[in-house]
Amino acid sequence: MADAKTPLLEVRGVTKTFPGVPALSNVDFTMYPGEVHALLGENGAGKSTLIKVITGVYKKDAGTIRLEGKPIEPKNPRDAQALGISAVYQEVNLVPTLSVAENLFLGRQPKRWGMIDSRAANRQARELLKTYNIDVDVTQTLSSFSIAVQHITAIARGVDLSARILILDEPTASLDANEVNTLFSVIRSLRDKGIGILLITHFLDQVYQISDRITILRNGLKVGEHLTSELPQVQLVTEMLGKELLTEVQSAATEEKHTESDVFLQVKGLGKNRVLSPIDLDVRKGEIVGLAGLLGSGRTETAQLIFGILHNDSGEMHVNGKRVTFRSPRDAIRAGFALCPEDRKREGIIGELTVRENIILALQAKRGWLKTVSRKKQEELADEMIKALHIATPDSQKLAGELSGGNQQKLILARWLVSQPEFLILDEPTRGIDVGAHAEVIAIIKRLCDQGLPLLVISSELAEVVDYSDRVVVLRDRRKVTELKHDEISQGSIMKAIAEQT
Repeated sequence: MADAKTPLLEVRGVTKTFPGVPALSNVDFTMYPGEVHALLGENGAGKSTLIKVITGVYKKDAGTIRLEGKPIEPKNPRDAQALGISAVYQEVNLVPTLSVAENLFLGRQPKRWGMIDSRAANRQARELLKTYNIDVDVTQTLSSFSIAVQHITAIARGVDLSARILILDEPTASLDANEVNTLFSVIRSLRDKGIGILLITHFLDQVYQISDRITILRNGLKVGEHLTSELPQVQLVTEMLGKELLTEVQSAATEEKHTESDVFLQVKGLGKNRVLSPIDLDVRKGEIVGLAGLLGSGRTETAQLIFGILHNDSGEMHVNGKRVTFRSPRDAIRAGFALCPEDRKREGIIGELTVRENIILALQAKRGWLKTVSRKKQEELADEMIKALHIATPDSQKLAGELSGGNQQKLILARWLVSQPEFLILDEPTRGIDVGAHAEVIAIIKRLCDQGLPLLVISSELAEVVDYSDRVVVLRDRRKVTELKHDEISQGSIMKAIAEQT
């Protein structure tokens, strides 16, 4: 790491509030030349807001930003680039249908006699990528190359534009191990040239592999800044989650409630390259299996593989002892599976439809469109669910988008319960809902389990996971690291498994 006496970037007291929601509160951040600085935190911590303030996407409400000691006020990303700050996001923000060379010099193509000089652009592109040890045909479209090459192309463009600060937002999310090593080689070479690298990632092993310094945000606040070499992973996880590692056992489970004959779902070596390492797990009737891990650990991807949203390239699944293959969520629904997604607004409710129409969707999909549910039956089912789940709405004709977050969550649950599922997956069922709705959702989960329904529940709230889980599968960096059961289940044991170095 370069001399850390003179900061390259200083953020002091930055505050950003959206209507009714404080996203950043008096946040400080310091980056030095020639360092890889990891910015960590769970969902809602403020990471994305901070980099958008730095790059001019958002205007800060308070605070100062200094670049090499001089105050700056970037008005937009182009302004930030002119100042020397470039960002490369997980979804590469280039044009996939243009060539590599065209992307590298988009908007600033070399010209000859007033015309774009393609030969010069291709030659300069080859020379530029050679400095990153990348030898590709720069005349081919960007989309014809791997995600790693696309990322490095975006990085090369960003550095060529700015060459002072490079922000990388989840650059390894879709890369395999070899591609990660290639990208890290590029990052190290840039660091050695004195460029400051701001890295946002959820992969803890990679943080310790590549970063020099770590800043941790939680709920819009800065909670820690450390040299990576001096920060134990247990302390890192504790600061990210805001909970001390607990040593006492906190689970009420004391004995085995199920037998092997109760197994409803058995997953063997299910995995997908670059998404999730092969995983084994099973869920028994009348049992809640919790999936725990930090954001990006592979929890949602596990649910999506089981439900047929993602297609596995290894492993197999058995339901009630029979092998099944889901080519799509429709296959899963017809087999009695149900999934309440993490992002209820984008992947759950349809805000433009009524409460009744939202509730009936899964049942209609399960029956097929040739066997329509009558309007009278729809209204009966909707009214029954509104009453059973205490959905706060004047009637079933209210638009779903006008409900509160907690009531939208209960609406999605109602949709799946009406379809009478045999297996229910809940991904962050209590995220972003008020205390009252939170308690009601937890009560519903426990009641469904008592009725014999097998459940797979994903949650970032460790106290919840400990409270209702019969077993807990812990994931880290896209792989299963352990399975806890009975008196092994506690917040402390889950956090230790997440933090444990391999």
